Amino acid sequence: MSTTAWPPPRPVPAGAPDPLPEPARDALRLETVLGALSDPLRLTIVRRLLLDSESFDHTCGWFGFDRPKSSLTHHFKALREAGLIRQRQYGLERRSHVRVDDLEDRFPGLLALVAAWTP
Repeated sequence: MSTTAWPPPRPVPAGAPDPLPEPARDALRLETVLGALSDPLRLTIVRRLLLDSESFDHTCGWFGFDRPKSSLTHHFKALREAGLIRQRQYGLERRSHVRVDDLEDRFPGLLALVAAWTP
């Protein structure tokens, strides 16, 4: 029985593209995940995806950050390569969501700490 504060993961929509390359569940490393979360913007991205998601996945623009696209691309890539988010390429845009099941399996309670963080 889960006691998480975020909505359950939504199923992958029919016809969704395959995810971009990411580490396998068993290859997720705590030091890499924590390193990615050490940046306040990246921590905010993961927290918002956990608590405020309105659909299966979201583009960079959904967050409304006043940052150059190249900067946001860098942060989303760091989160994907650390295994925190899964991204899919839809035409010219990439959409992201948190890998809840993988992270809860590897690091139980980590996402609850992220959700409880106050920016």
